[in-house]
Amino acid sequence: MLIHNAHFWLKKDLSAEDHATFESEVKRLAQISYLERGFVGKPAPTEERPVTDHSFDYATSLHFKSMEDHEFYQKECKDHARFVATCKAFFERVIVYDFSPLS
Repeated sequence: MLIHNAHFWLKKDLSAEDHATFESEVKRLAQISYLERGFVGKPAPTEERPVTDHSFDYATSLHFKSMEDHEFYQKECKDHARFVATCKAFFERVIVYDFSPLS
């Protein structure tokens, strides 16, 4: 299994329509058929602490069954390509954290 977490910081001057488009498109990523699981959300209203980062606007956590599925997502997945083509102009920053769970 491989877990792909991406955090997005949107541009501050986006219109309501741009926000709606981004949210609609990012939600589609969590519904990709070959995922083990997929989640999309905004920062949780947890307590402010030195180790928490609430500065991002949206995050995804996509759980792939294999490294091959992740590679397919990155290089060939039409849904991912659509998201990037449609939404890359909407965010100023994205950080990805990929990891393999310990057994």
